[in-house]
Amino acid sequence: MTPCDAATEQYRQLASYRHCVDRIVDAWPAFVAQRSERLRQGLFGAPVEKVAENILEDLFTRVLDWTLGDVNLQVGRADIILSELGVKRLVLEVKRPGSLTWHRRYVDAALDQALGYAASQKVGAVAVSDGEMLYVADVVHGGLRDRIFVNLAAHDPPLDLWWLSVHGIYRPCPQASTPLPELHVDTATTQAASKGELLHRKYLLPAHCFGYLGRADDPGTWKLPYLSADGTPDLKRLPKAIQAILSNYRGAKVNIPRDAVGDVLVRLGKTAAELRRMPCQGGITADVYVEAHEALDQLGRLPDVHCCE
Repeated sequence: MTPCDAATEQYRQLASYRHCVDRIVDAWPAFVAQRSERLRQGLFGAPVEKVAENILEDLFTRVLDWTLGDVNLQVGRADIILSELGVKRLVLEVKRPGSLTWHRRYVDAALDQALGYAASQKVGAVAVSDGEMLYVADVVHGGLRDRIFVNLAAHDPPLDLWWLSVHGIYRPCPQASTPLPELHVDTATTQAASKGELLHRKYLLPAHCFGYLGRADDPGTWKLPYLSADGTPDLKRLPKAIQAILSNYRGAKVNIPRDAVGDVLVRLGKTAAELRRMPCQGGITADVYVEAHEALDQLGRLPDVHCCE
């Protein structure tokens, strides 16, 4: 059982959970059919962003339990904001159908936009979607913690959508049961995707390349670069970022909040695991990754990295 499954188990007895799941199951076939019809609106050209917005509005109001009044369009430059009783719950950046799916650089750029809007409006969760995929994450210490990843064309109803419902969005979900998958890095489109993005003045990198973001809309608060501009791991900066966190963990002075150390170390540890650098993955590795493994274990966060599976 995944951590998110375990957390979900606590809510299975809630009437709101059961009603939401029943609604998802009942409404999903009609939603999938309606989604196909909406995509036909682009029959004489590429489907525009509005088509994706309509698909998501159907998802929120017909599959989930949001009302039309809860789905707020174009608020402070954000494409969609979900709110309940005036409380903003989610910032959603929408792109035209098919423009995000499996393209890591475009997903990262869209997430950077959503993070900026969420920071300026003090919203605790962000999402990106192109009407084909939907990724939702909680904003934790300026970074992201997976909530759900959904294929909107899936045949089977994704019950994880409960975590995006009116009664699920505000509840803590430790880790998504279906996190954001590995995405294709399209280096040929790197420059085009980065136009208009905020960049760090020193490193000339966008927000997703940093381990810690004080405020997503203020590059001066971004710390610990560890990815290259195209979203791939920076083999020189990653170990330096980990070492800086380990120094903070051991009491040295690093300019990030101490309570952010665990989440940032998990973020960096996941990237190290992608490179097969963690000691539990076999082979000889650098001391910094051994130390990262030990620190994550002491913090009880090693399962979040999935390096020992």
